[in-house]
Amino acid sequence: MDAPRIIADTAEAADNDQLFLLLRHLEKAPGASQRTIAEAIGVSLGRLNAQLRAATEAGLVTVSERKGPDRRQRFAYGLTPKGMATRERLIQAFLSRKFAEYAALHAELTGSVGDLMPLKYRSTLMQSNLAPIPELYVSYDSAQKLKVEAAELTSHDLTPRQICDLELLMNGGFNPLKGFLSEEDYNGVVENMRLADGTLWPMPITLDVTDAFADKIEIGQDIALRDQEGVILATMTVTDKWVPNKANEAEKVFGADDDAHPAVNYLHNTAGNVYLGGPVTGIQQPVHYDFRGRRDTPNELRAYFRKLGWRKVVAFQTRNPLHRAHQELTFRAAKEAQANLLIHPVVGMTKPGDVDHFTRVRCYEAVLDKYPASTTTMSLLNLAMRMAGPREAVWHGLIRANHGCTHFIVGRDHAGPGKNSAGEDFYGPYDAQDLYRAHQSEIGAEMVDFKHMVYVQERAQYEAMDEIADKDNITILNISGTELRRRLQEGLEIPEWFSFPEVVSELRRTKPPRSKQGFTVFFTGFSGSGKSTIANALMVKLMEMGGRPVTLLDGDIVRKNLSSELGFSKEHRDLNIKRIGYVASEITKNGGIAICAPIAPYAATRRHVREEIEQFGAFIEVHVATSIEECEKRDRKGLYKLAREGKIKEFTGISDPYDVPQNPELSVETENVEVDNCAHQVILKLESMGLIAAQ
Repeated sequence: MDAPRIIADTAEAADNDQLFLLLRHLEKAPGASQRTIAEAIGVSLGRLNAQLRAATEAGLVTVSERKGPDRRQRFAYGLTPKGMATRERLIQAFLSRKFAEYAALHAELTGSVGDLMPLKYRSTLMQSNLAPIPELYVSYDSAQKLKVEAAELTSHDLTPRQICDLELLMNGGFNPLKGFLSEEDYNGVVENMRLADGTLWPMPITLDVTDAFADKIEIGQDIALRDQEGVILATMTVTDKWVPNKANEAEKVFGADDDAHPAVNYLHNTAGNVYLGGPVTGIQQPVHYDFRGRRDTPNELRAYFRKLGWRKVVAFQTRNPLHRAHQELTFRAAKEAQANLLIHPVVGMTKPGDVDHFTRVRCYEAVLDKYPASTTTMSLLNLAMRMAGPREAVWHGLIRANHGCTHFIVGRDHAGPGKNSAGEDFYGPYDAQDLYRAHQSEIGAEMVDFKHMVYVQERAQYEAMDEIADKDNITILNISGTELRRRLQEGLEIPEWFSFPEVVSELRRTKPPRSKQGFTVFFTGFSGSGKSTIANALMVKLMEMGGRPVTLLDGDIVRKNLSSELGFSKEHRDLNIKRIGYVASEITKNGGIAICAPIAPYAATRRHVREEIEQFGAFIEVHVATSIEECEKRDRKGLYKLAREGKIKEFTGISDPYDVPQNPELSVETENVEVDNCAHQVILKLESMGLIAAQ
């Protein structure tokens, strides 16, 4: 590096240090006199006035007059949200520089490189899995002041996924990120898994917002980030605002722009159109009322490991209940790494259809005593998974390294979302392990390969499939996830060699046999196709059978009682269907039967409803496949005629599209078919699925 550049860098560092001293002192002593402040930070009064003026103009400091006898203390100073965020960034810059100086001095004196990890890859504070890492929270006193000031800011109400992301940003789980990604960082992450400074980071952490909200925001503006109850969790200084290429993001991050992938579906159909980026200043962590004793921040886990003297810790990532194969796997992983074990399940957002986290945590706690207490612990991770396979594995490793883990178990098809639209796996079975292995030195947590464990009947034990030499001479037993769900649904035996009785008992409590579960029958089709008529006939037949309450959510009934203020724009029709889906999910969750009969023209909205309901019970989509020509013939209200004349705008099938269901559970024809016969077809389908007893 040449001399002028060194001089320039030194001058810039000195200015930054001076600004840091000023901001730090103003926060600690907002009512101090100018003379006291000048002496504390080592500058003249004239220099101090210039610094205060520059900081105020930059939006870092507020100045207010005080009334009192002492003329030397007639002003009070405070830090703005932007000032607090700037102070945090300056702290990190100062520490980075000092650690770099230490590393250079260490090398000069000893002739060897110090054990600090390279600055371009990890935070300099992460000397080991036991040292504290940076958080984005301000002090308690600062948080109280900032909360009052933030109440006047423009607010953004966070989605559940954004709350998960914000929590891990603030507590250091996403270290070295200091906020939601800037556009430059986002582009680097999408294209090559690196931030703009070269740091490895595989997953875009972005604040997506609506067009309407984005229009109100200016670059440099501070906004308040609130949870769904309106509580202010943090402030953010908006440094970037852009419209992303979501198709490119889907291709690069998830491997395909295919809506069969849950994260791609979320990207296109749920996430806002505009991304905001900028540093975050944490005020308070989100409140969790469940399993509070099991929720640990990265620094809390590091302190726990430090207290117990755990130098090596292997983390086990899971979003499913633990069975005997998982126990054997984790035992082997800990033994192989000669490490202690952290069971670290995700309790944020997982794949639609997964077992709810309340049930899963009860299952984990039921089998935790199967592990040696002195070598194993469990903590819950409030992460919103993306199911991004290889990239997700690297991301999970970085997060576990931040939590103090030295090793991480990477599974076969780790965080895979299942099948794509062509019926093929999104990722290869070992793609995640290959990508992790390629970046292992930067991640900071060594990979432990996930072994495919199977039960060998003759030896009455679990063994790794690829280590069995006499496969042809033994009986290998295994139960897939699909088979387990079938056995639970049908009330069939689940053998003790597969799972623990305590786990099976918890799963049966949550997932009773299908004949005792609630479910939703969702009719869709053109106006006049016969949906309501068949739905009414089905309701009567199910009520005749008895056993479960039946509720009809017909399109006209819902429009009158639930959505009377809505029009017929695409936005309003989507909202109407989502309201129907929410009510149906509550009915299903509580063991009832919901029968829905809206037009529901859009496939993405129907999928949203399916995912919401399938958390609690079965969703049966019935396509009433009456042709548009036949529907026009039956048109008693004259709606089709008015639509043809242009008097009704956005009418399904005429001036607005209808997405024909591709894979409905049942498709019924109504032309020249009795209503009773159509309803009976639905009954037969419900019987075949085990939802009602055969008559």
